[in-house]
Amino acid sequence: MTDKNIGISTMAIHTGNMRDTQYHALTMPIYQSSTFYFDTCEEGGRKFAGQEDGFVYTRLGNPTTAVVEKKVAALEGAEAAAATASGIGAITSAIWSIASAGKQIIADKTLYGCTFSFLAHGISKYGVEVKFIDTSDIEQVKANLKENTCIVYLETPANPNLKIADLELIAKTVHAYNKDIKVICDNTFATPYTQQPLSLGCDVVVHSATKYINGHGDVIAGFVAGSAELISQVKLVGIKDMTGAVLGPQEAFYIMRGLKTFELRMQRHFENAKLVAEFLDKSDKVTKVYYPGLESHPNHNVAAKQMKRGFGAMMSFEVKGGKAAGMKFCNALKLCTIAVSLGDAETLVEHPASMTHSTYSAAELAEAGISEGLVRLSIGLENGEDIVADIKQALDQI
Repeated sequence: MTDKNIGISTMAIHTGNMRDTQYHALTMPIYQSSTFYFDTCEEGGRKFAGQEDGFVYTRLGNPTTAVVEKKVAALEGAEAAAATASGIGAITSAIWSIASAGKQIIADKTLYGCTFSFLAHGISKYGVEVKFIDTSDIEQVKANLKENTCIVYLETPANPNLKIADLELIAKTVHAYNKDIKVICDNTFATPYTQQPLSLGCDVVVHSATKYINGHGDVIAGFVAGSAELISQVKLVGIKDMTGAVLGPQEAFYIMRGLKTFELRMQRHFENAKLVAEFLDKSDKVTKVYYPGLESHPNHNVAAKQMKRGFGAMMSFEVKGGKAAGMKFCNALKLCTIAVSLGDAETLVEHPASMTHSTYSAAELAEAGISEGLVRLSIGLENGEDIVADIKQALDQI
């Protein structure tokens, strides 16, 4: 089923499914095989040469994984998608497929810690120039575009301070300068439920599918989505040759199972997040709430324009008293769990400066707008009033 007019739940459940003509299994089987046999040498030769469709070796493709790739591509409105063994596997596989020595990457200064580390300390060792800017300021984007720019990379909402950048404006600006520059957006926080960067002019979308796409905290996975031509490069160069970040069929099966409740989960996540954000915004123990759904967010109007079904379930906030008070708050929680990652059924809380963004130096944290007192919340699927009650009792102890 490939009809673009079908609903999100229908798409997530049915797109890409292959009928089991042998046993009539309703659920897609797990093809737990590293390799696939050929009836003749000639057939093997044709498949290796790309002259005939089919599976050769699971590092190059697997039936179970192929189905979930089609589902994610459909959700993102992409021609194709590539599954990877982790979110950072998706990010690095995409970037290694595009960048090369002598090229420049423009990246937002506020990124997931491991993405920042890869760009600042990893690929930069191989002759690729990386310039960190604030992509929410379009003048900074314009000022840093150069003849050798190959990628503009950003997250929106950004991890962990929920900064919003105007994807449509950035894509138009970058492509007006050079249509061959690839605008890559990490869409993990927003999810394709509410935001489709490709429809706004971006060229590539990356995900940590560990988060909302799987939704149950039991899989490490990633996806790259974009044009069929680019995804072919990601698979045959970025994954096959550069990173080897191959998603296993067992994990693909779990993601397919998680996607069956994707829309239902996101609706509950968003509903709970709105309740928590509004509570925090009114609390006299909190000095600042970073949530794009609040009108007080500096880029609320941009978020409303490009996040069509809600504002996500991620938020950060500052507690009165700074770092010590923030950590005391986290330690006082009873229902919410101190853990990194996000998008799980459970509500998770973490301290970015010492956890997910510890790869930033103190100066880099300040430059990226990540204070040492910032607390990040991933709002789960519990009853919203119970989440609020737990946050309230923890704030009362400060």
